Formats: sequence, structure tokens, C-alpha cells
Amino acid sequence: MQGNFKLIAIALLIAAGLSACDKPGPAEKAGKQIDQAASEAGKKIDETVDKAEKIASEQSAKTVQDVDDTEITTKVKAAIFAEPGLKTLQISVDTVKGVVTLSGTVDSQARSDRAKAVTGAVAGVKEVINKLVAIPTK
Repeated sequence: MQGNFKLIAIALLIAAGLSACDKPGPAEKAGKQIDQAASEAGKKIDETVDKAEKIASEQSAKTVQDVDDTEITTKVKAAIFAEPGLKTLQISVDTVKGVVTLSGTVDSQARSDRAKAVTGAVAGVKEVINKLVAIPTK
């Protein structure tokens, strides 16, 4: 009987030891917390990188649009200046997203129409808003 008692005691000790192994100790808890913190930090870094990439892409697109608008404005002014009868007139040119607005004064409706036609023929112009005022000269 005493042999059985020893075997039972040994079995209970082994079982208690194995169940104690299942319980995480301070090192395991700390390791899990570090892993969790690293995972959360990684997610936040990914989110921040995504936001930064989106902002950079938007800024790049805006810069390209600004350059395009400036280029269109320059080409329109050159085309108007090269057109006989228009180069001496006071015509302002403003371009936003390919839409060109002409403003100022011309000496006839025909010159206003011509300025609009010349502007519309410039590459990159999507639309022309003609706000030119025809004031006949005397």
C-alpha cells in the first residue's frame, strides 16, 4: 500500500507541476505585453505612413495642376500677344484646373470673340470664360 501511496504522491506532484507550467509567469506576461505593444505600434506606423503617402500624393497632384495652369496661362498670353489686333489690348488671363477666364477690355465684340477663340485653341484649355468688356474706341 505504501508503494501505491508513493506513486499517487508522485503523480500528484507531476500533475501540479504541469498545471503550474500552464499559468503564465511575469516573464511570459511581459513578453505578451511587449508583443502586443509592438503590434499596435506597427499598426499605428502603417496608418501614419498611409496618411503621409496620401497627403504627398495630393500635394503632388496639386503641384502638377498648378504647373499645368501656369503653363496654360503663359501659352494663352503668348497666343493673344501674337494675334494682330489683340496684343495692344488689356486682357488678363487666369487659369484654374484648365478653365481660363479672360477679363479686361477690348475695342469691339469681334476682338472679344477672337480672344476667346485664340484661347480655346491653346492646348490644355478645357473651357474659356469670357468676361471681356467691349468698349468701342472713338
